[in-house]
Amino acid sequence: MTSRIDPLTLEVVELIGTIVARYHEEYEEAAAKHSLTGAQARVLGLLTGGPTPMRRLAQQLKCEPSNVTGIVDRLESRGLAERRLDPGDRRVKLAAATEAGRETSERLRGSLDFAREPLAELSDEERTVLRDLLKRMLGTAP
Repeated sequence: MTSRIDPLTLEVVELIGTIVARYHEEYEEAAAKHSLTGAQARVLGLLTGGPTPMRRLAQQLKCEPSNVTGIVDRLESRGLAERRLDPGDRRVKLAAATEAGRETSERLRGSLDFAREPLAELSDEERTVLRDLLKRMLGTAP
């Protein structure tokens, strides 16, 4: 038995897909303007939240730890990230953004206009409803 998706659900899914594709395209372009790949920019963005175990970065990016090692190597060679030992468990290596890395990540985020401009056309109430619906879809609503 084949399940059928109603036309409204299909339209919503297609619109979400279009938004995601446009966001990724702009994100890649913004990263390139800072001489970063999209993956490097994503790791740098994650590191601005504080020192993070390399294994956790791999989990967040849904990739192999060896991929994260290469990404952090390239960020480190540019002075945007550094490795540290975890003071709580010296077997664990943490990656952390340097000051230059945090500044680069902030400039990159500030240059992303795709979502900001259309969202500005929505009222505070509409943005709140959209945020709450997205959180509910992701299972992160309170």
